[in-house]
Amino acid sequence: MSATPMLRRYGLMAAASVTVVDQLIKYWVTGILDLPARGGFGVEVTPFFNLTFTQNFGVSMGFFHANTEVMRWALVAMTIAISVFVAVWMWRERARDDVIALGLVLGGAVGNIIDRVRLGYVVDYADLHIGSWRPFLIFNLADAAITIGVLILLARAILLRDKAVNTETN
Repeated sequence: MSATPMLRRYGLMAAASVTVVDQLIKYWVTGILDLPARGGFGVEVTPFFNLTFTQNFGVSMGFFHANTEVMRWALVAMTIAISVFVAVWMWRERARDDVIALGLVLGGAVGNIIDRVRLGYVVDYADLHIGSWRPFLIFNLADAAITIGVLILLARAILLRDKAVNTETN
């Protein structure tokens, strides 16, 4: 059974919004702010957040570092395949919150695919830190959307499964 047209619209709107805003922010930090020329830790926004330019040639946490053109395009192909899987899942999903979460994942993936195809790397810029301790690698809006979408899916799967198990045992 597939999702209703309205549910699909929610997912597509979430995906398109994330992709567009992600690309606009990346344009702003690389073009208007010219973070690549600033080096170091970029621009301090708050005592715990800097805008810092980084070229990410891998995926999450530096895994699958693509240091050749063949590896770059293999990574593009792999992320496109995953995006197609997510899009099909989103298209078939019937729970609104899951559709929106999948839209966040899809939009983030597309934003990073655009970078990798256009530039050969993903533009990362968000640097959260506490003093000199940096608990996260530098990331971008697309990465955050993917993470939030996956966390929503996991939380809903765990919470709804527990609710279903409790309903069945009562």
